[in-house]
Amino acid sequence: MRKRRKALGLTQREMAEKLGIARVTYTNIEGGRKDPSLRVALHIKKLLNCRDDSIFENFE
Repeated sequence: MRKRRKALGLTQREMAEKLGIARVTYTNIEGGRKDPSLRVALHIKKLLNCRDDSIFENFE
C-alpha cells in the first residue's frame, strides 16, 4: 500500500484526508497495526486504483 501511495505522489496526511480519517489511523492501517473498516478498505482500493486485493496482503 505504501509503495502505491508514494507512486501516486500522496502523503499519509493526504490519504487520511481523502478517506475522512485521522492521519494516525491511516498510518496504523498502512503499517499493518490496524485493520481498516470495509468502507475505508474499499475507499483505499479506489484511491490507489487497485483492481485486486494485493494492497491488503499484509492483513489477515
